[in-house]
Amino acid sequence: MLMAHPAVLRNLVEQYDALRILHAENGGADVRQRMDDLAYTLCVSTGTRDIDAALIAARHRLPGARPEDDSLLTA
Repeated sequence: MLMAHPAVLRNLVEQYDALRILHAENGGADVRQRMDDLAYTLCVSTGTRDIDAALIAARHRLPGARPEDDSLLTA
């Protein structure tokens, strides 16, 4: 599997998080499409099939990632 550069992963995660915080999924078609595109790209970049797993995998690949499994933490 190809591994995305940490800078690319960080950028994708930051963009996705920003849109999620702004509740962009309730926005216009262009914004929802951007969220879908980011989710797809994160899944492909991390070899996962859903956005939650992709975000966890991406964060674990970033420099300074914690060794704990953050899937057990509440959002």
